[in-house]
Amino acid sequence: MIEQLLKEISRVSEALLTDGTLQSERGNKAAGLRARKASLEASKNKKQ
Repeated sequence: MIEQLLKEISRVSEALLTDGTLQSERGNKAAGLRARKASLEASKNKKQ
């Protein structure tokens, strides 16, 4: 259970960092949307 949660947190964090960088450096709006989605997933995981 904990290992699965940690893997999910890691995956979401990597997605947030990658997409956030694309959005801020290149103005990629789709990447910004994915970054916001990853942020919401991270928030949901934090509450579990």
